[in-house]
Amino acid sequence: MKISRIFLLLMILMILAQSLGCSASPTFAPQQQTDSPTPKKTYADVIIGYAQLGAESEWRAANTQSIKETAEQLEIELRFLDAQQKQEKQIEAVRKLIIQKVDVIGLSPIVETGWEEVFQEAKDAGIPIILVDRRAAVPEDLYVTYLGSDFLEEGRNAARVMAEMMNGQAKIVELVGTINSAPANDRYAGFREILKDYPGMEIIASESGDFTRARGKEVMKTFLNKYGSSITAVYAHNDDMALGAITAIEEYGLRPGVDIKIVSVDAARGAFEAMIAGKLNATVECNPLLGPQFFELALKVVNGEDVPKWVPSEESIFFPEDAAEILPTRKY
Repeated sequence: MKISRIFLLLMILMILAQSLGCSASPTFAPQQQTDSPTPKKTYADVIIGYAQLGAESEWRAANTQSIKETAEQLEIELRFLDAQQKQEKQIEAVRKLIIQKVDVIGLSPIVETGWEEVFQEAKDAGIPIILVDRRAAVPEDLYVTYLGSDFLEEGRNAARVMAEMMNGQAKIVELVGTINSAPANDRYAGFREILKDYPGMEIIASESGDFTRARGKEVMKTFLNKYGSSITAVYAHNDDMALGAITAIEEYGLRPGVDIKIVSVDAARGAFEAMIAGKLNATVECNPLLGPQFFELALKVVNGEDVPKWVPSEESIFFPEDAAEILPTRKY
């Protein structure tokens, strides 16, 4: 009996000790989460670089103006460099922007090829590249997005318009843009894609006018001296070359828009004026006013937001019967 009492007393003491030990043990409440999301950058926080290819046309002048004016309106610090139609200068411009540690680089590549090395340099520096208006033949991981037109569709539309206008029968001369540039390559290919279904639509000559009015006139004079009045249609990869061709046709003694039908691409003010004068038969729009979309994309990229790999422009086709009414509304 005595042993049982002692045993019982020991059990009580052990239970009491365990109880006291547990109550003495520290307790840990879950740690409060104090980290707050990183605030998003605004236009005032970023420096944007832009390597423009040059000023070869009325379209390009409007494109440059859109970039600069939008930057000013949004109070963005813009580092704008002009390559003056030379790829080596444009590559140099990109490298200058990398050294300046801008947040994003916008680029309108003068030609499609030859960019991989400098694009890799930008990627290694952590600076994303946005292609604007023209594509570059590089792996997709070397740029974040392309903002611009569907040049293939522009070529297709020009061919559709011309085939209907000419009732499927034409002797066509083609004024091609800058050799190896994205718009020239695609407008060339898109046009031919549609003409496969029109055996009576024959391209009798094709030569680069380098997207300039002066060169367009020069090439058209060569075509006229060789083929004369057998030419019934002109396909110009941009309005400036078409306007140069119009001058050459008039100097040759033929009527542009009547004796020789003309379809071009861009839909710049000069094209509308030529349509009103009856010298141009149609223009396929390629919108240069890309400043607002470019900077919106740039800010999204800086803030790590997802953006599409291609952001297409909205565009139309214009004809002489509507030109007078539309011209006052054109911003380029």
